[in-house]
Amino acid sequence: MNQFNVIQANSTHIEVIAPLFNSYRQFYGQTADLIQVRDFLYDRFIKEDSVILIAVIQHNTFDCLGFTQLYPSFSSVAMQRIWILNDLFVLPEFRNQGIGTALLYAAKGFAIHTKAKRLTLATAIDNYAAQKLYEKAGYTKDETFYHYQLDVSISRSNEFNS
Repeated sequence: MNQFNVIQANSTHIEVIAPLFNSYRQFYGQTADLIQVRDFLYDRFIKEDSVILIAVIQHNTFDCLGFTQLYPSFSSVAMQRIWILNDLFVLPEFRNQGIGTALLYAAKGFAIHTKAKRLTLATAIDNYAAQKLYEKAGYTKDETFYHYQLDVSISRSNEFNS
């Protein structure tokens, strides 16, 4: 395996990130849609509402092996920024070579650099390989809060009345 570096991606990397992002979505049961993926990534860069870190082969920033995407949020109680590590993906043929770990440490470094309070993430209950990776990198399961979600895309009407 060639050596790799982790760098912060920009809009010039869309074409190398898009196939990985498409594969990542397929891993989670979504239909492949490279055009929509490109548009989504383009919007993230233009709106500057996420940070994407990519693992690239050393001396070739356009040969992408994996990525992680961070979204900003805030802790009202701590009055500090937090980063949501929303996506992490490494091409299957490059797994178990330290790339996922390197992406996690780069995300940690980025969070420290931006003076964030913490990084937070979620993964599928049955994604044991990812859970093992996260725990090895120092992440702990949050046993103090229940997390709820409401899918508002299935109902566009205003059904909430107080």
